[in-house]
Amino acid sequence: MVRNVHKRFLGLQWMVAKTYICPVCKSTRYLNPEMRFLVNPECYHKMCVSCVDRIFSQGPAPCPIAGCARTLRKQRFRQQTFEDLKIEREVDVRRRVSKAFNRQESDFETLLAYNNYLEDMEVTTFNLLQGVDVAATERKLAAYAAQNGPSITQNNAIATEQRSSQNAQTAAQKEQARLNRVGATRADIASMAEHEESQKEAINAVANGKDDEVQKVVLKKSTARRTAAEKARDKQRQQQQQQQQQLQNSEDTDSDVYKIEGLKPIVQALPEKPYDPFGGISYTPSYYTLQSHYEHPWLDRARTDPSIVAGGYDLREYYQRTMLEAFAGLGCFIDEEMGEKEHGEQDKMVATEGAAMAAGGSAHDDVS
Repeated sequence: MVRNVHKRFLGLQWMVAKTYICPVCKSTRYLNPEMRFLVNPECYHKMCVSCVDRIFSQGPAPCPIAGCARTLRKQRFRQQTFEDLKIEREVDVRRRVSKAFNRQESDFETLLAYNNYLEDMEVTTFNLLQGVDVAATERKLAAYAAQNGPSITQNNAIATEQRSSQNAQTAAQKEQARLNRVGATRADIASMAEHEESQKEAINAVANGKDDEVQKVVLKKSTARRTAAEKARDKQRQQQQQQQQQLQNSEDTDSDVYKIEGLKPIVQALPEKPYDPFGGISYTPSYYTLQSHYEHPWLDRARTDPSIVAGGYDLREYYQRTMLEAFAGLGCFIDEEMGEKEHGEQDKMVATEGAAMAAGGSAHDDVS
């Protein structure tokens, strides 16, 4: 059993040592503790800094790993972030795809369209990671980036601006919290100093036999302390309000800089219309036009009769009612309405007879 444990330990040691061995020069971190490894996003093959300087200092060169013939450049080598190179490659691919597919849900008219967009982005990422139709996927990604270049640039700029605004807001909040802590510390120190000073004055007054002056000094100190604390709180509150107003003004000015013409059309709200008790139904007569003045001896007399005009009666109401009564029946055709009514009654009778026959037939079948 001890032998098996020893073998497993040696195997684990070999795996760890193999992980920290440069595949090009075969140097190990055991012999060179300061050795650092770099990777290139072209092929993600790991090699030490010495090999990178020795092979790629003169310019681009093929990858020295057996079976890899990709041309690498020195400036693209970087330090590995994740221990697993598969995760490193997946993060790079997702970052690259997300730079092109950077639309938000608010750019789409429906949630289904946005979900289809996300699915297309995941399919592209999967194909690049798993090596499925890499050439076609690369062409598709390049075509999409070329067709949507302006919108991609605008979205990236807006995302950068949002991140900077959020970082500025976070920094302002941290600075305000620090100032609050400093102010509270200073207030505590000042309060302790005043308390010690008041105690000394009280002790001196008691020693001199002046008890009344002790009470007056304590009340005066406490009142001054409360006033100073209230002034400090008011000043701090004003500073917070000014900072919030500055952040809001900066966000308002930043929002006017970038204007996106997204996929979703922006519909402006229509102004509210005045209240209409008739619900938009027009009562304009179609058979006549109401005039504002009609010539007639009785109407001329009514216009100057104080018994009619004094009560606020308007002759235009008389015009409207008279013309409505005169033309009220012109749109009614009795024969057509009666014919439609008789036809409807015949249909009802036929339907009733059919229902009765169906009910009688089913009843007969049940009896039989």
